[in-house]
Amino acid sequence: MINYVLIDDEPRNTKVLNKMLEEFCPDTFFAGTATNTVDAEALIGRVQPDLVFLDIQIPHGSAFELLDRLMPVKFEIIFVTAFSDYTLKAFRYAALDYLLKPVNIDELIAAVQRASEKLRLKNINRQLNNLLANLRQPEPSSHKLALSNADSLVFIAVEDIVRCEAKGGYTVFFMRNGEKILSSKTIREYEDLLPPDIFLRVHHAHIVNLLFVKKYHRGRGGFIEMEGSVMIEVSIRRKNEFLSRFGF
Repeated sequence: MINYVLIDDEPRNTKVLNKMLEEFCPDTFFAGTATNTVDAEALIGRVQPDLVFLDIQIPHGSAFELLDRLMPVKFEIIFVTAFSDYTLKAFRYAALDYLLKPVNIDELIAAVQRASEKLRLKNINRQLNNLLANLRQPEPSSHKLALSNADSLVFIAVEDIVRCEAKGGYTVFFMRNGEKILSSKTIREYEDLLPPDIFLRVHHAHIVNLLFVKKYHRGRGGFIEMEGSVMIEVSIRRKNEFLSRFGF
């Protein structure tokens, strides 16, 4: 049984979400609610929840300020938000869950199931540290990215990624230090996440960090020679976009 608390300054939102959880997530137990960060901190300290549904915009400070005071935490978090795409991307970087208002039932059920699994893996503190650090750092290339596989999360510096290669429904990350890291997400998901000023998908199976490009070999689509003499094919339809990044 997962005991949860709801942190939201709008009682109607709390009532609706609690009713949805009671009806569609029978393995959960309601442990309390708070409408501001001061009461939320006291509530969490008192009931020691497994799961916190946390609205980002709440009185007496933001949700992130609350988390700064509570770190390290032992509970899982599902953010409930109407925030911008930029902030949602920050959540995705850190592999943290969020729900958009108004909350969709199927998305709620899936989020609770993921929270249950993540509680088992005990990765929440590292994920939150990653999220808060990324939000404080305005330059995306300085962010850390959480890579998920079957049984763990690996946190890597975006600036250390040399290239990504698709392997079926998986993605292999090739790092500056020579390490290879397999992620269970598709290359398309990482195409949307990685900062477009330095990363480019040059082929259906390849994303490259343009800072590590050493040479371009002409041809129909051509080939990129990366640092370390690795050759990467460029698709014909991506050729012009690639060359334009270098002023051609």
